[in-house]
Formats: sequence, C-alpha cells, structure tokens
Amino acid sequence: MAVHEHPTTRRGRWIDHWEPEDPGFWESTGKKVANRNLWFSIFVEHVGFSVWTLWSVFVLFMGPEYGIDAAGKFFLVSTPAFVGAVLRVPYTFAVARFGGRNWTVVSGLLLLIPTVAAAFILQPGTSYSTFVLVAALAGLGGGNFASSMTNINTFYPEGRKGLALGLNAGGGNIGVAVAQLIGLGVIAAAGASQPKLLLMVYIPLVVVVSICAALFMDNLTSVRNDTGAARESLRDPQTSIMSFLYIGTFGSFIGYSFAFGLVLQNQFGRTPLQAAAVTFIGPLLGSLIRPVGGWLSDRIGGATVTFWNFVAMAAATIVCIVASGADSLALFTVGFIGLFVFSGIGNGSTYKMIPAIFRQKALAAIDAGSPAEAELLRARRISGAAIGMISAVGALGGLLINLAFRQSFAATKSGVPAFYGFLAFYMVCVAVTYLVYLRRQRAEVAAPDGARPMYARV
Repeated sequence: MAVHEHPTTRRGRWIDHWEPEDPGFWESTGKKVANRNLWFSIFVEHVGFSVWTLWSVFVLFMGPEYGIDAAGKFFLVSTPAFVGAVLRVPYTFAVARFGGRNWTVVSGLLLLIPTVAAAFILQPGTSYSTFVLVAALAGLGGGNFASSMTNINTFYPEGRKGLALGLNAGGGNIGVAVAQLIGLGVIAAAGASQPKLLLMVYIPLVVVVSICAALFMDNLTSVRNDTGAARESLRDPQTSIMSFLYIGTFGSFIGYSFAFGLVLQNQFGRTPLQAAAVTFIGPLLGSLIRPVGGWLSDRIGGATVTFWNFVAMAAATIVCIVASGADSLALFTVGFIGLFVFSGIGNGSTYKMIPAIFRQKALAAIDAGSPAEAELLRARRISGAAIGMISAVGALGGLLINLAFRQSFAATKSGVPAFYGFLAFYMVCVAVTYLVYLRRQRAEVAAPDGARPMYARV
C-alpha cells in the first residue's frame, strides 16, 4: 500500500512537499490545503478588483461641477485599466520570488494606497491631472489577479484546474459588480455628491482580507525562485496566441465594466442613479458564469468553448449596433449584458486552455523519452508563469475598449463606431481559435496509432 506524504510546512508557512497529480496525496490532504488557499485568495482578489474598478463608479458621481466631459471620463477610467495591466507582469514574478501567500498579504495591503489617496482628493475643484494620478494608483488592484491566478494554478491537479481557476477568477471579477452595487446604494441613499462613502467600506475591507491571507494561506517551495519560467513562457508562441485571445475575453469584461455606466449616460441620457441601477448587472452575471466556462472546458475542451463563445460575442455586438441605430435602450442593455455573460464564459475557457496546452506539450515530450516527473513539473511552472503574462496582455483590452469609446464619442457622440471595431476583432478571434486549435486538433486526432494529439481537447 502506497504511503502518501502530508504537506510539510516550515516556518513562514512554506510547504515543501506538494504532488497534486498523485491521487492519494490529493485526497488525503492536498485538496483540503488547496481549497483553503483558494478561498482566501478569492477574498483578497475580490477586494483588489473592487478597488481597481472604483473609478468606474466614481465617474458616475462626477456631475457638471467637476468640469470633466465624456471623453475625459473615458480617459480617466482607462488609466487604472492600463496601470493594472502593466503591473500584472511584476506581480507574476512576485509569486515565485516571495511566495504566493507572502505576496498576497503585501499586494492586499498595497490597496490602502489608492483608497486612502482617493479619500483625500475626491471632490469638485481637484485638478484633472490629480484625478488621473490617483486613478492610476487604483491599478494596484488590477495586478492582484495575475499573482493570484499564478499561485492557485500551482495548487491544483490538471483535471481540476478549470473549475478552480474559474472560481478564483470569478470570485475576483465579482468585485466589479459589488463595487458598482455599493455605488448604487450610495447614490440612492445619499445622492450623487457622496462618493467617499464607498471608501468607508473598502479601506477596512483591505485590512481584514490581508490579515486573513497572512493567517490562512501557504507558500509552495516548488515555485520559489522560479522567475526563469516566465522567460520560458514568453519564448513559447502559445503564450502570444493565448494572450491575443484573452484580450477578447477578459479585456472585454474589464473594459466594458469600466465603460458601461458612461455609455448609458452619454448615449442614452441616463442619470447617475439610472445608470448605476443597471451597470452592476453585466459584471455580476459575467463573474458568476466564469466558473461555468471552466467547468464546461474541463468536459468538452477549452478550445471548443472558446470558439463558440467568440461567435456569441460577435452576435451580441451586432445586437448593440442594431439597438444603437434604433435608439432602443432595452435591446441595447440586452446586447451589452450578453457581452458580459459571454466574456465571462470565455474567461473561464481560455484560462482552462493555458495549463492544458503546456501539459499536452509535456506529455508529448514524455512520449519522446523525457522523464515524466521533470516534464510535468516544467509544465506546471511554465503554465503558471504564462497565466500571469497572458493576464497582463489581456487586461490591456480594458484600456483599448475605453480608448475606442473615448474616440467614438468624441467624434460622433455615439459608441457605434467602437462597436464595429469590436465586432471585427471578435471575428478575428473566431478565426484564430479555429485555425490554431480546432482545425489542427481534428488533423491530430487522425494521427497514426501511438502518436499523442498535441492539442486534442485543450
């Protein structure tokens, strides 16, 4: 009877022995430890997303007394989107350098910087440049996602990564909707002149979740000092391809989350309360359904889910274009919320694809004679690093969407030109997914006996 070692935890909550692919180890103790780390990771990432998107709520409070037009507001919300995307790169390295638990604590406490700063400057009369600077600080909340996903990826076996990563990301993404829902409550209860009331919720929350991470999370020594994995992942063309697809899924989700309220205000003349009453619905549904995308991908393959999902996103974009032409707020809202739902499913499916792609490469190397243990460990290392890099590039979609809306409204006072650009992009994503994964997969399934299909059911 095989003996399965328990995780050995050293001082500082470092775990030396971690073999999630060993069924005995996983069932005896691995699952319990992994799930504990997952739930507390979700708490910190949830608050991080909320802080990252606070300015999408703040701009709804900014009436004429602030002296900022629609184009200025779109630029303002694009600033934290850009900074958050850039920070995801060093945040990915930080997990290997400092440990997943240690960096979660630090990255949580860093959220005090943008929240406390906003409490001082959020009022009429503040210069626009100051607003931009403090909005940029909110990008610290965007970096959390990369380190959190990189960390959680290392805790789970391949067959459970889709759901685990979906829960981790979905629980974080839902922070967008929660921040917007709290904003709705503030506007409804205190009017559009009290944006600082949101910070009375989030500043204490930042402290609480950081303390919880320190008390209940762990570090894995198997990923420590492994910054070379990031360089390896960048050299692999699959990282570039998946980054492009992730711009279409997560980039859409975060970009639309920042922009939805502003589009409703500027294209359909909604008041702050009317916009806030609808804005949170899209991010909420997109967040809740993200684990479903991972779950479906565990069963029928991430590439298949991703392909049909981009088709659905293109269809939802057409609905938004038609609704804009007909000046139908109801139809437009249905189409826009559809974009959130499908971007959420796509977030789950693309993230499932990443570790599956590198594991398939490892299995092919094992078939060619390479040591199994070394190849599987390498796949976990590189996929963890790739997840962080891909999340950084994907988050740039949030910047691009808001800049597209800014230009569209500045030129035509309508979002329709921007939607045509989004439609073209989604069609390119459909083509890339099919050509790189699905067409290739069908050819590989017909490979000679003994040959392992490289991307089958990725």
